[in-house]
Amino acid sequence: MSTAGQVIRCKAAVAWESGKPLSIEEVEVAPPQKDEVRIKILFTSLCHTDVYFWDAKGQNPLFPRILGHEAGGIVESVGEGVTDLKPGDHVLPIFTGECKECPHCLSEESNMCDLLRINTDRVGMINDGTFRFSINETPIYHFLGTSTFSEYTVVHVGQVAKINPHAPLDKAAEGARVSGASRIIGVDLNSSRFEQAKKFGFIEFVNPKYYNKPVQEVIVEMTGGGVDRSVECTGRRGVAVLVGVPNKDNTLKTHSVNLLNEKTLKGTFFGKYKPRSDIPAVVENINKVRNTHTVPFSEINKAFKLMMAGEGLRCVIRMDA
Repeated sequence: MSTAGQVIRCKAAVAWESGKPLSIEEVEVAPPQKDEVRIKILFTSLCHTDVYFWDAKGQNPLFPRILGHEAGGIVESVGEGVTDLKPGDHVLPIFTGECKECPHCLSEESNMCDLLRINTDRVGMINDGTFRFSINETPIYHFLGTSTFSEYTVVHVGQVAKINPHAPLDKAAEGARVSGASRIIGVDLNSSRFEQAKKFGFIEFVNPKYYNKPVQEVIVEMTGGGVDRSVECTGRRGVAVLVGVPNKDNTLKTHSVNLLNEKTLKGTFFGKYKPRSDIPAVVENINKVRNTHTVPFSEINKAFKLMMAGEGLRCVIRMDA
């Protein structure tokens, strides 16, 4: 029986307040409105960003909220104006978007969509600011336009990437190996992560606690001068790329001589990928599992505990288990 146009009642993991365990609740998910898609989530995964906004120490505490922004699912129904997706399509909801009309979307150099770029404080739908989740008529906030810790979610069509139906939804992630990196060095204060990191393509590992010199000097010695690309660290040469969501009050300082010495410091957002145009091709390159743990949806709080303990690098949550 079709559920299109109807309110769906399903289970969702709701964060009622910062730092408290998520609560599995029955929520009402309204039908998609103009330019929206309702998706049945089959797999979702826990990212440090989810933990960051759940803990809410460095961001605005916005609750109650359904977190989650990495997932795979199937289109259940579409709203008015949606023509490139249909029920049954395999899709990935993405935390940023591509309207395909603004100057950024039309440029090959940018993925910072004017309409759908990430806004961590936005708690409603982009078109009208209203909510598609509720419990007994009480609105539940959205997260990054995706809210994938729910059996069903509603997402703007510009934040939905249609993928090959034969691609495994639980493995739909890409890493440095896809980009052709030949030597990947991990840096972490938790050495127990090294074995797990190998599954993600890391070849070597450095724990700064075991050296009596700055870690950047260790990397320079290991590589004979520095790496070509570094992520969230600085070496003697090459390009340093900052990723991840910072504390809202964080600032960054560097000496201007660093720039004169031909160092480059830059940021990246979603690897410069455009969600609808680029992600389907990235998914085609999936060739092996990069997940460290899998837990049923009913045990989603276990995924949080694994990540907080440094044991879970990427924990997949099965919605049907």
